[in-house]
Amino acid sequence: MKRIQRAAGAVVGSAVGDALGAPFEFGPQGAFSARFPAPGAPRAPGAGGEMCGGGGWDPGEATDDTQMAVLVAESLLERGGLDLPDIFARFQRWAASGPKDIGLQTEDVLTNGMPWDLAAAIHFQVNQRAAGNGSLMRASTSAVHFAAAGQEATMDAARRIAALTHGDRAAWEGTAIFHELIRVTFEDTDPLTALPDILALMHPDHRGRYATVLAPDWHPDQATEFNGAVWPCLGSAVWALRTTTSFEDAIRAAIDLGGDTDTVAAVTGGLAGAYYGLDAIPAHWTQPLHVPLPGFDGRVLHLADLLHLAHRLGTTHAGHPPTDRGC
Repeated sequence: MKRIQRAAGAVVGSAVGDALGAPFEFGPQGAFSARFPAPGAPRAPGAGGEMCGGGGWDPGEATDDTQMAVLVAESLLERGGLDLPDIFARFQRWAASGPKDIGLQTEDVLTNGMPWDLAAAIHFQVNQRAAGNGSLMRASTSAVHFAAAGQEATMDAARRIAALTHGDRAAWEGTAIFHELIRVTFEDTDPLTALPDILALMHPDHRGRYATVLAPDWHPDQATEFNGAVWPCLGSAVWALRTTTSFEDAIRAAIDLGGDTDTVAAVTGGLAGAYYGLDAIPAHWTQPLHVPLPGFDGRVLHLADLLHLAHRLGTTHAGHPPTDRGC
C-alpha cells in the first residue's frame, strides 16, 4: 500500500472515529451496535446513518480531539517543524474561544496564565494527576508528520508535544507509543508484532503498566482505570485493532466499549486508518465529516481539507527550527 494512503487513513480515520464516537460518550457498553447493528442486520426504526450526531454534536462533527490535531498539523506545516511555543499559543487561542468540549486538565493548563514551558508541569505539581488521554487523542497528525524522520525523532516529538498540556510522563509515553505504531505501520510492518520492541523503548517507570494493557490477552474489561486515562485508552484502541479485521469493525468495537468513546475511537481510527488505508473507511462516514476550529475565524475543515492536510504532513520534511525547545 502506498504510504500516502496510510497517511490519509490515519488522519481521516482518527477524525471519523472521533465524530462517530462523540454522541455516545459516557454511555453504556454496546450502545453503538444496539442502535446501528452490523451491515446487513435490521436496524431500529428511525436509526438513520451512523453519523447521527447528538449530545450537542451535529452529524459528522468532530470534537476537540480532531480540532487540536488540526492545530498541531497547521503549526508543523506553517512553522516548518516543531515549534512548541507556537503550538501552545494556538491551543490557548482555541481554548479561549469556548469550544464545545475541552478536557478539564487541558483547559486549566491552557488558561492558568503560565508560560508554555511551565504550565503543564506546574499543574502536575499541584494536582499530582495528569495521565489523561488528552495528548494521545490529538496525535494522529504529528504521528504522520514525524514518521519519516525515524524512530527516535518521532518518539521524541510525541513526548514534547504531549508535555505541553500533560505533566505526567505516563501521557508522554503513551503518545510516543502511538507515534511509533504509526511509523512502523507506514513501513509495512505489522504494528502488533512490533509492540514488544516498542515497549523496550519506554521509560522504565512506565513500561510495566503499558506492557499490561498492550498484552495480547488483555481485554478492556480488565482496565483498572476509566478509559479517559491514557493507559486503558491506548490499550483499548490496540485491542480493537487486534480483535477485528476491518476499519469499520475496529471503530464499532471501540465505541461499544462505552466511556470516553470519542477519544478511544479517535485513537483506534488513527491506528486502523494507517493499517487498512484510506479506501477502507466507508464513504458514508467521511462525507458528512467536518471539523470546526473555534477561535480561528469560523473555519470548518471538510474531507478534502483533511486529505490535503494529510498529504502535506506525509510529504513534508519534519524539521526542528531554532524555536523548538525541549520539555
